[in-house]
Amino acid sequence: MLLGAAAQMGIFFTLLSALGLGFLPKEAASIAIIGGADGPTSIFLTAKLAPHLIGPIAIAAYSYMALIPIIQPPIMRLLTTREERLIRMSEPRKPSKKELLIFPVVGLLLCCFLAPASIPLLGTFFFGNLMKESGVVDRLAKTASSAIIDTATIFLGFTVGASTQGDVFLTGKSVGIFFLGSVAFSIATASGVIFAKIMNFFMKEKINPLLGAAGVSAVPGSAREVHLTGLKEDPTNFLLMHAMACNSSGVIGSAICAGILWSFMA
Repeated sequence: MLLGAAAQMGIFFTLLSALGLGFLPKEAASIAIIGGADGPTSIFLTAKLAPHLIGPIAIAAYSYMALIPIIQPPIMRLLTTREERLIRMSEPRKPSKKELLIFPVVGLLLCCFLAPASIPLLGTFFFGNLMKESGVVDRLAKTASSAIIDTATIFLGFTVGASTQGDVFLTGKSVGIFFLGSVAFSIATASGVIFAKIMNFFMKEKINPLLGAAGVSAVPGSAREVHLTGLKEDPTNFLLMHAMACNSSGVIGSAICAGILWSFMA
């Protein structure tokens, strides 16, 4: 959870950078959320604050999600030693059925207090989690994870594509958005890794700093890349499940950041 929060530093650093480059506050907030590496969250916040930028911001967000295997590994290797990359994590504890059902309810209530504006994003996230884990609405859970999300993706692609007309997309501002997006994603990755290293100063049982890179919201790409980077150092060191925990926390963290930015900028 802490690593998922730490990786959101890229959002706020990019917010300040965008303001320094002359973007309006609402535009800067929309650009900054690219650092969360979450396409739907970027589209949601931009539609609320700067709808004229939804095309370049959406494309930038999804582009950097696709470039995870290129962007993240060099940063992870630069900020960690081989000894740190070889740290083995203990076997994850299997949660009980009761815990799986309590988590989405408590998570939603906490997010309501932290950032009420994030509920449109996190409400659907926790609702889907509750449907899946309850085991009593399998048909609805399968439909939501297949037919409904596929239909939504098709319409999302059409609407984003329709908003990228030349007079809006082919501008210097779009170049600035792509540049700031790359900075945001890189800082988010680096801040997660560095925070993991700081945590190790205070923990008896050390954690693998590579997991900090999975704190960004790009699910499951970042978790997979952390796992593969760990395997290159030690083919028997499996980090995927721990990385997915950080990845899931990053999803929640980026949505909360979007809610906070919306509440301040709207």
